[in-house]
Amino acid sequence: MGTVTVKDGTQISFKDWGLGRPVVFSHGWPLSSVAWDNQMLFLGARGYRVVAADRRGHGLSSQPWDGNDMDTYADDLAEVIETLDLQDITLVGHSTGGGEIVRYLARHGSRRVSGLVMISAVPPLMLKTESNPDGLPMEVFDEIRDGVMSDRSQFFKDLSESFYGANRPDSKATQGMRDSFWLQGMQAGVKNVYDCVKAFSETDQTEDLKQIDVPTLIIQGDDDQIVPVVASSAISSKLVKGAVYKLYPGAPHGLTATHADQVNADLLAFLER
Repeated sequence: MGTVTVKDGTQISFKDWGLGRPVVFSHGWPLSSVAWDNQMLFLGARGYRVVAADRRGHGLSSQPWDGNDMDTYADDLAEVIETLDLQDITLVGHSTGGGEIVRYLARHGSRRVSGLVMISAVPPLMLKTESNPDGLPMEVFDEIRDGVMSDRSQFFKDLSESFYGANRPDSKATQGMRDSFWLQGMQAGVKNVYDCVKAFSETDQTEDLKQIDVPTLIIQGDDDQIVPVVASSAISSKLVKGAVYKLYPGAPHGLTATHADQVNADLLAFLER
């Protein structure tokens, strides 16, 4: 593990394994870089340098009161990338992390980036609005905030069910996956995960997606119970020029765990294209 101290004094913790062309991972809410261990081990063993940071307030990073928004997340990621002087990067983001890497490109450009992979990602916009009728109503996100405030330990245990599709008869979810979700969530700062709900639900990244100028792979499960397909990947795949779109039948939101072999194979194929 290493750390980078960013402009406001926040310490961002990161894992940096292996040698070769770099793949940089951004995790979902309320998780940490641990969520990428399967993909990092797989790609690291195949000659790639794999880097994953804990978003501010998550994992082993410090828990600042402020800066829990998509712009700051992207700027934190930029400081990690620049400190390590990474070039020819493939950015991979899951859920909120998908929003983070898209905002990184919008704010910092693609000079260091050669490819982008969005998995179960939140862009362009999760919140239901007049211009985004297929999004989720504000009440859904208010309930998440209420759960975080009232009893986040039980809330995370309950949320892991739909996150990994454990409520489906043919589910590939294990108790270990659900326990790991709970543990990672409890390691995060409560103020940070509370504020992050607004960041991942209300940040409109429509224009960000239109600016993407690198090869892009978009992956989502068609049984995602967290991020609606019709308001996310179905739209993103049309806004990103030349994007390759893969919809996994029956896969849940947390498919990097439940469908790890399939995700790993698609990541490797994209990297070796």
